[in-house]
Amino acid sequence: MAKVYFYYSSMNAGKSTVLLQSNYNYQERGMTTYLLVPEIDTRFGTGKISSRIGIEATAETFNVSDNLFTRCRDRHESDALHCVLVDEAQFLTRSQVNQLTDVADTLDVPVIAYGLRTDFQGNLFEGSTWLLAWADNLVELKTLCHCGRKATMVLRLDATGKPLRDGDQVKIGGNETYTSVCRRHFKEGIAHCPTRPLPFKD
Repeated sequence: MAKVYFYYSSMNAGKSTVLLQSNYNYQERGMTTYLLVPEIDTRFGTGKISSRIGIEATAETFNVSDNLFTRCRDRHESDALHCVLVDEAQFLTRSQVNQLTDVADTLDVPVIAYGLRTDFQGNLFEGSTWLLAWADNLVELKTLCHCGRKATMVLRLDATGKPLRDGDQVKIGGNETYTSVCRRHFKEGIAHCPTRPLPFKD
């Protein structure tokens, strides 16, 4: 029986790198994969999954109204799938997470989803909430806070590098907008070690 896997972390833990490596491993063995990415994530262009280390792959985009079971079933019928890989899975809806469990349970195709656990206010994303509840396997990918502790939280930063506590849950951005920190420094709002330069340019 196929399973649903959820690889979660804070930002910059290498989620996309792990996804792309998994995709490569399947394709190297002649297996067919189906890559999905939310259409709102256009940081690297539409329909692209890109890693900070410079590797990328083309993916199909989806929005909140798409039925992912139907998409995967139609693709599976035309070209038998061996794995479905979902990037930025925190943006899935509750219904879409349920649809992905149907992909595993009905089509017997494993689903591997990668995403953030919490937002910049420390709240769970909708997709992450239901993946944490329903996935068969949960895997934490770890990264570090500037203090050296494990980073489990994300701070959103303004143009000067100061943490923001209010705003919409979804704001697409990279290192210029977010930084990963430990829980202590999340509470204190300390985004960077004072002895290290900010990753911003004037």
